[in-house]
Amino acid sequence: MKHPEIDKSQVALRFAQAGQSYTEHAVVQKNIAQQLFNLISEYCPAHYENVFEIGCGSGNLTELLLQNLQIKHLILNDLYPEVQQHFSADKPIEYRIGDIEQLEFPKHLDLIASSSVLQWMSDLNGIFQQAFHHLNPNAYFCFSTFGQHNLQEIKSLTGQGLNYLSIDDLQQQLKRNGFEILHISEQIEHLNFPHPKYILQHLKATGVTATASGFRWTKQSLADFYHHYQQFSQVDQSGNVHYSLTYHPIYCILRRMS
Repeated sequence: MKHPEIDKSQVALRFAQAGQSYTEHAVVQKNIAQQLFNLISEYCPAHYENVFEIGCGSGNLTELLLQNLQIKHLILNDLYPEVQQHFSADKPIEYRIGDIEQLEFPKHLDLIASSSVLQWMSDLNGIFQQAFHHLNPNAYFCFSTFGQHNLQEIKSLTGQGLNYLSIDDLQQQLKRNGFEILHISEQIEHLNFPHPKYILQHLKATGVTATASGFRWTKQSLADFYHHYQQFSQVDQSGNVHYSLTYHPIYCILRRMS
């Protein structure tokens, strides 16, 4: 299944603009990277010759890989070269900068990892085919992506957002592409904010506004958004109002069948 074309130049721009704020605000993404790494530790070996990370960003997953695994050669991909500032020059890192859907994967890989990135792909099946083709037999493909309830409040109020696959669709696609599924799971997580304006600030600080193709806020649409977001509010025991934002991570640990 192909998604409508995503403007990758906009994605690159939004994430580059959010580069400094991302680490501070992307609390969900940081937790997801940690959970993904915990699963990698549980299901996969600790020693690798060649590891490729798709969409390294500010390095939430990268740092965990470097600190806890023995990696001879790490290749990092992202859309924009500024990501290199997040990593120490004395690490064994090579960079493949650019849109992963347009790049050839490195060859003879023992592990491909990716955290909170693959939801941006226009042709996810193409990524799965490339991954299978460039992994060594019995090597691993480990990633997190997002499911259909992700940021559902934003989509229902603005119509803006990505098209997410269900966990069942994902499972079928992966099996069709020759992967053995060692683990697949999903979670629903909620972040709470004191006002809807902080939700928009949070999304901007984490680069997520790249989905808003041609969408512009006006004073009126902003007021409407705040008003309609009341339906997603809750009052806690102290009488304080919280506005909820949903994240729906999916975790996949796969092995390439030989």
